[in-house]
Amino acid sequence: MAAGKYDIVIDQGADFALSLSIAQDGTSVNLSNHTATAQLRPTPTSDTLTATFTCTVTDAANGTIKMAMPYTLTANVAAGKYYYDLELFNSSASSMTRLIEGVARVTPNVTR
Repeated sequence: MAAGKYDIVIDQGADFALSLSIAQDGTSVNLSNHTATAQLRPTPTSDTLTATFTCTVTDAANGTIKMAMPYTLTANVAAGKYYYDLELFNSSASSMTRLIEGVARVTPNVTR
């Protein structure tokens, strides 16, 4: 299955958070044996890592994940266009799935 496409906007110098509920055929996916990772890069193929999101399985039984970046980190990301994806690792099946991917626009901070 191909990753879902979802573009995001990150306000420079502000907290960012996105909650995802994972379901298959209308039923929540149990994420008890899963961990999530997400990164931000200037291009999809770039070796330069701009930032790493903090990913937390917030409700394993109901398939909920939170992808976040604190203001202390977003303050150091230059305004502009970036790319991100979020991957889910299933430790019991030893498999990796890319859940979502897209463009991340970082808007400039005016108040300093």
